[in-house]
Amino acid sequence: MSHPGVQAATVLFAARRLSKIYHMGEVDVHALRDVDLDIIEGELLVILGASGSGKSTLLNILGGLDTPTSGTVFFRDRELTAADERHLTMYRRFAVGFIFQFYNLIPSLTARENVALVTDIARTPMSPEEALELVNLADRMDHFPAQLSGGEQQRVAIARAVAKRPEVLLCDEPTGALDSATGRLVLRVLDRVNREFGTTTAVITHNAAIAGMGDRVLHMRSGTIGEIDINAERTSLDEIDW
Repeated sequence: MSHPGVQAATVLFAARRLSKIYHMGEVDVHALRDVDLDIIEGELLVILGASGSGKSTLLNILGGLDTPTSGTVFFRDRELTAADERHLTMYRRFAVGFIFQFYNLIPSLTARENVALVTDIARTPMSPEEALELVNLADRMDHFPAQLSGGEQQRVAIARAVAKRPEVLLCDEPTGALDSATGRLVLRVLDRVNREFGTTTAVITHNAAIAGMGDRVLHMRSGTIGEIDINAERTSLDEIDW
């Protein structure tokens, strides 16, 4: 099994019959319903769907931030759904980089210091300077978040996630708070990290215009996976507008 633009056909994540039910008072909310999914090492996967379709729940389970009600997830040969909290903490710390819509930067620390929070605990990190250069912020390293634009803050958050050299980047609406021009800059960084480092990347969005940047596009509806599109080649980000 291989996908256009994906060098290796190694399965990084294997999810089987994943379900997640949230109990909200007397109501049960089915966030995921019997989801089966393989994510291939090195690919850039775009996950599309409306609010409430289960995208974030799926991403949070893959990232070890949440546990399913039933079903299994394997990361390589490790069953995440059987891991205890200590092992999940190690998995999140060393294997996964998270990028969210809101940047979660510490206001009293500079861009460099925000990235150093991660590099200080990683096994084989980039230097904060190298990570910030990667996202084109070499000249903003000693600025505080309040001195940075929204797009610059999001790129600091990406630098922080990438600096520990994670095996996978999980991105939940990374351009949701940005205008289209700034959003395209942020997506270009994610595209570059995926291409140059081979970092398996999943990007959640409700924005169908972004679909072209992925190797595959997963469509989610009401907690299930609808169709999965394969892009013969990835669209240049210069051609993406929204």
